[in-house]
Amino acid sequence: MIETWNLGKTFRSPPWPLSLAGRRSVRPVRALVGLSLRVERGEIFGLLGPNGAGKTTLLKVLATLLLPSEGGARVQGADVVREAAAVRRLVALATGDERAFYWRLSGRENLEFFAGLRGFARHAARRRAEAVLGIVDLLSHADEVVGRYSTGMRQRLSIARALLADPPVLLLDEPTRSLDPVAAGRVQAMIKRLSEAEQRTVLIATHQLGEAAAICHRIGILVAGTLRDVMAPGAVGEVGVRQRYHTLLEVQDDRHQPVAGLP
Repeated sequence: MIETWNLGKTFRSPPWPLSLAGRRSVRPVRALVGLSLRVERGEIFGLLGPNGAGKTTLLKVLATLLLPSEGGARVQGADVVREAAAVRRLVALATGDERAFYWRLSGRENLEFFAGLRGFARHAARRRAEAVLGIVDLLSHADEVVGRYSTGMRQRLSIARALLADPPVLLLDEPTRSLDPVAAGRVQAMIKRLSEAEQRTVLIATHQLGEAAAICHRIGILVAGTLRDVMAPGAVGEVGVRQRYHTLLEVQDDRHQPVAGLP
């Protein structure tokens, strides 16, 4: 379903004349280095790693928001560069960016608006907004303005927006960030339901070791832009994931360590 090979992304200094507009020249930053990965249909795959490890960059490449610098990636056989339009019909990216909603509109109105931007007719937009609100358990709050939503409710609304076009692949960037344990548990249960009941493929970037071990079929550990290990929590348990993660973080400055654990 998702496949990358030798994927790399390098961020370089802005070209002239932007460099004359007060922007200092800095060394190129290699956000992803030689990343090869395969995620199967219906799988929840977790990306663990410290800040700056490349998790969000990988999600944005798969969502066609960033172009790879080398290597490549495919989603359901569609190339993220040559067939970007097809990829955008297959994937949806949900982030924790609360500024993405209109806070003076209700949750329902926000979803109907974004459905309209995706080409839904008015009545179809209403039906689809109603459907995804039900999926994320927000129907009882559908007509409240988003400004009154809790952080957890806005996180679920973000996932609802990602589901508007019914994509087979969900890319989730820290979906439980800043949530209390009860709210995080509701989001985690929803993610598992989307995978198990609807066979959606979910790629989730998270800092939460316990969360990754609880809901992911497999976990990849990213350090300094490289994939250092892939493991199945069901085989090694949360303790095994935690031990391996901390071991790899101790060598995070070694960017040339080979990729391990790939299928």
